[in-house]
Amino acid sequence: MASTLYSYSCQHSFSVEIVEAAAKTIRGECPTAFDLATVFVTADYLKHLDDFCDILRVDGHIKEVVGCTTKGRIDRNQETESGQGFCLLAISSPGTEFLVKKIQANLVLGGDGHGMESSPSESYKWISLLDPYSIPADVWMQNWNAASPRAVCTGGLANGANEQVTAVFHNGKEIEGGAVVGIKGGTLRMHSIVSQGCKPIGEPLTVTRAEDNVIYALGSQPAYQALENAFQTLSDSEKSTARGNLFAGLATNEYVDEFHAGDFLVRNIIGADPASGAVVIGGIPRVGQTVQYQYRDRHAASGDLAEAMQIVAKKIPPILGSLIFSCAGRGKKFFGIGNHDTQMIQGVLGSHPSAGFFCNGEIGPIRSTNCLTGYAASMGFFYDHA
Repeated sequence: MASTLYSYSCQHSFSVEIVEAAAKTIRGECPTAFDLATVFVTADYLKHLDDFCDILRVDGHIKEVVGCTTKGRIDRNQETESGQGFCLLAISSPGTEFLVKKIQANLVLGGDGHGMESSPSESYKWISLLDPYSIPADVWMQNWNAASPRAVCTGGLANGANEQVTAVFHNGKEIEGGAVVGIKGGTLRMHSIVSQGCKPIGEPLTVTRAEDNVIYALGSQPAYQALENAFQTLSDSEKSTARGNLFAGLATNEYVDEFHAGDFLVRNIIGADPASGAVVIGGIPRVGQTVQYQYRDRHAASGDLAEAMQIVAKKIPPILGSLIFSCAGRGKKFFGIGNHDTQMIQGVLGSHPSAGFFCNGEIGPIRSTNCLTGYAASMGFFYDHA
């Protein structure tokens, strides 16, 4: 049997009546029961999580409800960046296993970096939702990759004003740490892709001297000089907006003939010192690694997403549904228009059920390496494979 996916969005604060009406609608979209719903709620839903999830499970016929808080929600071609409400993507796929596992904060903080009692199986594709206030997400990501480097992981960090209004939950119960959902078997497949929204500038250069998160030399020149040279390749209009929009790209795979935008993990430039030639970044470069500076603006981000969607359109069959994990730094303030990402995704790939949220950080594969990113859109596209 084919898989069924359905997305739903509500622009209201919690009430039993509103959620019951939503559950009734959702139930009518599947002849049996939905196996899983990924749900993204605003903070006012937290004190009602038990009732909210119970109604979805009982009245909506949804077996597992996994979700997190957010300030902004995504549904199909609509990005709602403020206000109260929730959105979800429900999935039914006969023969497919949906494995929900907790990421336990005490295990992450205690040294077992991926936070689970056993390493994630590489035979699953994983959806991840993390609470950034209870675990160091970068450490978790590093240890996930160390334990299971080929276990593809797509998701985001819950968004909230503070730790009191930020949470990840499963079937109505908050989880200190986070949760992952493994998908395996049946006909359902998930293809993951990340759009980081930057274009490489200057030349790709090898790190020849670095210490911790400080790059001192790239090739035969100081890292600051390489940054200045890269800056000079920008147009006059780009130079005028470059402040705060220049980044360092760390190559995730050295074994490529020619580097492109998708080959780099983009990290913030925290500071630069012309006297010493040092550039401080929000990552740990290694000697021998290729670095290329990056420039971010709405035109570069739009072009990068368009290219990513063309890759998806060519690579996989018709889309049944998608999950979108978008940086809180994107949206209308960045692009100048609302619904930029969602309308492009739906426009290129065709109309399909979609849900997601604006994150505090995005998780997804870059050149087959799971990465924690910023300013990106990490996306999982579902399709049936016969």
